Amino acid sequence: MKYELTTNKKGDLSQIRALKDFSDVKKGDLGGFIESESNLSQEGDCWVAGNAKVYGDAQVFDDARIFEYARVYGNARVYGHAVVYGNAKVYGDAQVFDDARVYGYARVYGNARVYGHAVVYGNAKVYGDAWVYGYSQVFAHSQVFAHSQVFGNAKVAGSSQVFEDAEVFGDAEVYGYAEVSK
Repeated sequence: MKYELTTNKKGDLSQIRALKDFSDVKKGDLGGFIESESNLSQEGDCWVAGNAKVYGDAQVFDDARIFEYARVYGNARVYGHAVVYGNAKVYGDAQVFDDARVYGYARVYGNARVYGHAVVYGNAKVYGDAWVYGYSQVFAHSQVFAHSQVFGNAKVAGSSQVFEDAEVFGDAEVYGYAEVSK
């Protein structure tokens, strides 16, 4: 076992404590808060730190990291080398994996997928059945939703919306108040 639940509580969540050294975590380090051991794998270098919380049926595994004030809940999955931090939230049946990053006040929810080296940040939202992947970026107050996809080196920013079955890819950039739909 690499961690244990402590008696330190925030509601129904228990703070975790490292039982051994791994990655940049040292034995005895206090971590974030989880509802049960099913939320955070005992395998790999995954970790919840700071005031981050993982609860419900959400799972964090492999080498994924959740820290600062981030929340992962519902049936969400964060894995691979993915990182969720800041005040970001990942919930519903959403998945964040590979080397993806979600941070700031970003939200990823529904059945959304963020993966590859994709980055979602600021106040951006990715939801519904949307996929953001490759080296793409979704940021500022933009939204990607429904069955849309953003991939390659594409950037979606400002107060833009990408929805329905739209695809934004390659080196495309969508800014301002633009709306892209199919």
